[in-house]
Amino acid sequence: MIREEFKEFPISKEIIDTLDLLGYKHPTPIQKKAIMPILEGKDVVAKSQTGSGKTAAFGIPLCEQIVWEERYPQVLVLEPTRELALQVKEELFQIGRKKRMKVPAIFGGMPIQREINTLKQKSHIVVGTPGRVMDHIRRGTFVLEGIRSIVIDEADLMLDMGFIDEVGEILKAVLKEREQLQMSLFSATLEERIQGLVDAYMKDPVFVEIASDTKTADSVTQIAYEAEEEDKFQLLMDILVDKNPKDCMIFCATREMVQTLCYKLQRKKVRCEMLHGGMEQRKRLYAIADFRKGKYHYLITTDVSARGIDFDDMELVINYDFPSKKENYVHRIGRTGRKGNKGTAISLISSREKQAKKAVERYIEMVIPVENPEDIRVTRNQKDAFEMKQKEKVLIKQGKEAAFKSEITKLNIGGGKKSKMRAGDIVGAICNIKGINQEDIGVIDIRDSFTYVEILNGKGDIACGNLQSKTIKGKIRKVRKMKL
Repeated sequence: MIREEFKEFPISKEIIDTLDLLGYKHPTPIQKKAIMPILEGKDVVAKSQTGSGKTAAFGIPLCEQIVWEERYPQVLVLEPTRELALQVKEELFQIGRKKRMKVPAIFGGMPIQREINTLKQKSHIVVGTPGRVMDHIRRGTFVLEGIRSIVIDEADLMLDMGFIDEVGEILKAVLKEREQLQMSLFSATLEERIQGLVDAYMKDPVFVEIASDTKTADSVTQIAYEAEEEDKFQLLMDILVDKNPKDCMIFCATREMVQTLCYKLQRKKVRCEMLHGGMEQRKRLYAIADFRKGKYHYLITTDVSARGIDFDDMELVINYDFPSKKENYVHRIGRTGRKGNKGTAISLISSREKQAKKAVERYIEMVIPVENPEDIRVTRNQKDAFEMKQKEKVLIKQGKEAAFKSEITKLNIGGGKKSKMRAGDIVGAICNIKGINQEDIGVIDIRDSFTYVEILNGKGDIACGNLQSKTIKGKIRKVRKMKL
């Protein structure tokens, strides 16, 4: 049975309402085929292109299966990169938000003690990179006894980055704690070593494949211009002025080229930022977050951004340096033309990159049309419009959490772990307010000196007003509303 609406799946009203708020109108092909087998507890191997809605395909059924009362994590999602771990964590948190789910992300480059403290609290789904997850397992700070489902996401990238062996170690560690383990594996390709993982650990998996006539999305218009290295920068400026995209990603081959190009564009007063693997982890996360918020229009990056990282409404992708690996071309241009939108991918090809272009064309089984750079005739009006866009006041884009603003209020309550605050203390105080019950209380996050709690169903003002005069753990606490 093919289900055309999310409400046709056997999932709870909380999840259905949340999907509607988040703008998930109809299931994508991968979601139509993967949600039911995962809901039924079957192992699933899914192969589909980037941008197909894979996270929600496993996220929706796994969030549905979570038992809120259980203390230890029930699901582990493995991601190949830190950026992907954070992105998937955020999407799963939003899908399960009305079910009060806690979804921590654990990955290298950040203080491990903070993660240890988080894992001591109740968690429902943990998203992490293999190395960091294995680190916590060896330290004994990640309790595995509650894990009943594991997702291996972007398995082909796991293989490329050398993580497959660590994934196997994690699976063995979990299987020591549980005889029954549901597994889901999502990948753009199924190479021999990935198939070996499937054969070793999965039981009668359901294979889901979303067929495509081409390796690249039909929604992406592909163009190439021939230009030598010394001419590329001016051609890039002409393209940016001519297209004047709202958002654009510009891919370079090396970190040094990313830095050089970013500085050159900034000297031209172009609002841009850079992202590459040599940056400190916090700076990388800030760069991604600021780009999503619209603080700048152009992200100059290496292939660290080519896989999985999802930016909404990306109009244009530019290959300033043509990729040396044919698969990276597909992943790069897959950043645009997503979720039913149209996009454009432009490649600048030097004489030494022509062979790489031919290799990509054989791989994608189509010719990338070459256009004449002289046909780009930038007018004075276009230049003025481009310069005006670079100077205009930044309008911060609202993230997915904005969808919940009318229904969820986040409160900051004075008092946390240091004052021995427990979730039960918060729930008891709030449930004593007339008109509010346990179903109106969302995620509770207890920190050292304060506690965050989300109030659902539009009852935030009632809770905030009444808590000003109520005692929590024997004291009247300072309570204030926070931004979501």
